[in-house]
Amino acid sequence: MEFLSIFTFALLFATIRSATPLIFAALGGLFSERSGVINIALEGLMLSGAFTAAVVTYQTGNPYFGMFAGIIAGGILAFIYAVACIKFEADQVVAGMAINFLMIGLPALISVGLYDSAGSTPQIDKLDKLPNYFNSVSLASIFAFAMVPIVWYVIYKTPFGLRLRAAGENPEAADSAGVNVIRLRYIGVVISGLLAAAGGAYLSIGQSSLFTKSMTAGRGFIALAALILAKWRPVQVMIACLFFGFTEAITVEIQSAPWAKINGEPVPIQFIEMIPYVLTIIVLAGFIGLSRAPKALGIPYRKES
Repeated sequence: MEFLSIFTFALLFATIRSATPLIFAALGGLFSERSGVINIALEGLMLSGAFTAAVVTYQTGNPYFGMFAGIIAGGILAFIYAVACIKFEADQVVAGMAINFLMIGLPALISVGLYDSAGSTPQIDKLDKLPNYFNSVSLASIFAFAMVPIVWYVIYKTPFGLRLRAAGENPEAADSAGVNVIRLRYIGVVISGLLAAAGGAYLSIGQSSLFTKSMTAGRGFIALAALILAKWRPVQVMIACLFFGFTEAITVEIQSAPWAKINGEPVPIQFIEMIPYVLTIIVLAGFIGLSRAPKALGIPYRKES
């Protein structure tokens, strides 16, 4: 019964906050992968948004400028990734991991030059953070959940969505019907960068008050797992992200719970913090075989002359 005491409205709001960056990143990944480009780079794209948003917010004192700058930074980095994968036909997984490794080290290098600190950016004043509404649910969280029906409509009810899905399922047939597959793939990857960076920006100026090294802590990969679990469908993506957000929120509650002990000693925090990642592995192991990816996912397309 003591375990049930952690299921409160506070846990519900914590779940929403934890799911917010995942929803942004997973919806972004949906656009990229529906177009046929694997986006392993979600982690790096989130980091680019988080770092840029923190720096611009600190320099300007305006979190909206910071959020906008972070989103643009993600779009630019995603475009570079798209050029490597689409134009030069680089291995998409290798190129994505290169983006991730780049964004682990580059923010620290820039931060040393700007603030003489490789570990984090300076603390952002509370007034400069994104404001919260409705009992600590931020405007970014509201926007993330509002994006779900919008993305569903775009993907399934618009000509753009039809063409995007065609580019990821059968690019040859789409091309023969007059669809510019290459352009659609560029658009899909750039949109993924914009949305993933929005999730990262939320982490640094929404949940936190600064950027810290590797602050995404694998959330880009968890968002990718949510995308696979949801079979690349927007509403299911939201549900999967809420599940993973719940696992993250509940680990925080368990850490402070007086009953979380083994032989009278508190459970080591490292074991508690492993919960979301262990569940991610279990879910992927159990469901990845049941998910059917877009048929042309990961396959470079060359337009026939």
